[in-house]
Amino acid sequence: MNGAKKTQVAVQEEIISSPPKSRVRDRIMKTASDLFYRYGIHAVGVDTIASEAGTNKMSFYRNFASKDELVAEYLRAEEREGLLWWDETLAAHAGNPRLQVESLFDVLVENNCEEDSRGCALANAAVEITELDHPARPVIEKYKADMRQRFRRLAQEMHARNPEELGDALMLLWEGAYLTRVTMGALGPVQGAAKAARALIAAYTD
Repeated sequence: MNGAKKTQVAVQEEIISSPPKSRVRDRIMKTASDLFYRYGIHAVGVDTIASEAGTNKMSFYRNFASKDELVAEYLRAEEREGLLWWDETLAAHAGNPRLQVESLFDVLVENNCEEDSRGCALANAAVEITELDHPARPVIEKYKADMRQRFRRLAQEMHARNPEELGDALMLLWEGAYLTRVTMGALGPVQGAAKAARALIAAYTD
């Protein structure tokens, strides 16, 4: 009797200590995010996502109404992650907008010079997704509009001459740094983005 109880307890402990199997939706989301970023949205189909996630198309469509909806969800997650590190970078230099912008570009260069970087996921998606009624388009457009306003606001806080112009120039540099990482690699012009940002700021504030 005691032996049976001990066995039962051991089995229960083993079950409790075993890591829970990841939810199918989470597996699909993670797999799709990795594949979309590495290979592009149009290059990756539902069959590939389902197979790589260890599931099937039936399970896929139980969790996502369509591939387009999955793409929109993927880009929303990328947006949240991007804004999170933006806010964390600014928080480390609160009260010093010039240093905040310089730090943003320092991090941009550092991240984009990593071997697996393919630039900005939302900018890449904007090139691929041209349909105006695609559910991902509003996600992309809202994110980029928000980024533009954030740069303009930081330029205002720096008391820059013509802060809107400086904000837009920083936005252009930001987007261009991402693009040249994709087209020319880590040793291309992206390396000079932080230095160029400092020169721009100096031109409008010194």
